[in-house]
Amino acid sequence: MLILEVCCCLIGWISLYFAFCYLNGPRGKEWNCRLVTLTHGILIVCLTAYISFIDGPWPLTHAGTENTPLQILALVVSLGYFLFDFGWCICVRTEGPVMLAHHTMSIAGILLALCLGKSAVETCAVIFGSEITNPLLQARWFLRQVGRYDSLWGDAVDLLFILLFALVRVGVGGMMLYCELISPRPSLIMKGGGLAMYTLAWVFMVDIAKFACKKSRTKYKRWHEMCKLGEVNGHTGKTE
Repeated sequence: MLILEVCCCLIGWISLYFAFCYLNGPRGKEWNCRLVTLTHGILIVCLTAYISFIDGPWPLTHAGTENTPLQILALVVSLGYFLFDFGWCICVRTEGPVMLAHHTMSIAGILLALCLGKSAVETCAVIFGSEITNPLLQARWFLRQVGRYDSLWGDAVDLLFILLFALVRVGVGGMMLYCELISPRPSLIMKGGGLAMYTLAWVFMVDIAKFACKKSRTKYKRWHEMCKLGEVNGHTGKTE
């Protein structure tokens, strides 16, 4: 049944991609794939947030417990998407090794939780933390495509993305990893997978920090040049 459900979800995501391709004829393949990614991000963040914060159990205290039907549904939906996106990235070759490693670890972690019949609670929490920044990442890409990235909207998206990534994926993710490692219930392989995912989050964090520093320097340089230009114009006006 699980194999059938995963196949159905995979077909669903592929069908959604082709539907976007049909509706957005002039747009390229990546535009439509990112629309699928955005759809998955919003859907899975809402679903895993409900599982983690409302339906329960609490992932920080119940790591390694048996899977619930709703948790299995979230994992199956997400697994279908990651299989689709991993295949798309391999075929089109748009992503580097780090993103492919992230997708591989995500697929392996979800498969382990489904096969073991436990640890879906912390896996859903990890998916929530990983995907909560995804809509912002896609919004950033779409802003670039329509020529509105160099605006207040672009700055707001970048700032929110950096803050959310640092707070949720690195900060809360560190707490989640600690609770996973000290709990006797999760299997050793799940603990190793959690450690690998958190290490990968730090690889992303380093890249994000470099980007933030570079953008801050560029913004400061541009502001400094504008101030100088304003002073020159003001001095010219007084002279005249």
